[in-house]
Amino acid sequence: MRVSEGSESRRGTAREVVEVFADVTCPFAHVGLRRFVAHRDALKVTTPVLRVRAWPLELVNGEPLEPDVVARHVDELRQQVAPDLFRDFDVESLPKSSMPTLEMVAAAYQLGDQPGERMSLLVRDALFEHGLDLGRPEVLARIAATEGIDLPTAEAERRVLDDYEDGKRRGVRGSPEFFVDGRGWYCPSLQIEKVGQDLRIRPDLEEIQAFLATCFA
Repeated sequence: MRVSEGSESRRGTAREVVEVFADVTCPFAHVGLRRFVAHRDALKVTTPVLRVRAWPLELVNGEPLEPDVVARHVDELRQQVAPDLFRDFDVESLPKSSMPTLEMVAAAYQLGDQPGERMSLLVRDALFEHGLDLGRPEVLARIAATEGIDLPTAEAERRVLDDYEDGKRRGVRGSPEFFVDGRGWYCPSLQIEKVGQDLRIRPDLEEIQAFLATCFA
């Protein structure tokens, strides 16, 4: 991936990529990715690009996320820290499996980090902002067409499983976990405390500032 001249001149030697392991159906990952991109946009730079690798929670947990659990976390995030997100989320549209979507994202990354990042954001926006059912092949096909990519192949499926195995080797703790210079940052924008069955969520300003300073150094 080439770094634009403007970005290079503003920041010296630019970091090109930040890796993050995340699941498509994880609302915390949606917040984390969007906050990262918003900060990059505010700096008026184009790097680092997010290399969003697959962390399929249905493989981690042995079953897909429960829709009512996802819906509860969406409500908690929207009410406590992200009123600007999850505008038209519909729990009925939550796919039974995230694997087909993760494979489509992997297919986009075969074209490069920038197409892959765009697809990572598009599919999450489709689910969490527009209430689209990513379990429907025609929905995935329409999203794929916007980036001019083919639907997933066996190679894309292999890449998803390779990401999962690599995440296990690197000790990924959950979705999302960012990696910068070998250090893992698990959900760095949020401070999460479990209270009974509910979550108390607050912005973790100290952690997110340290994380972003490392990413955009």
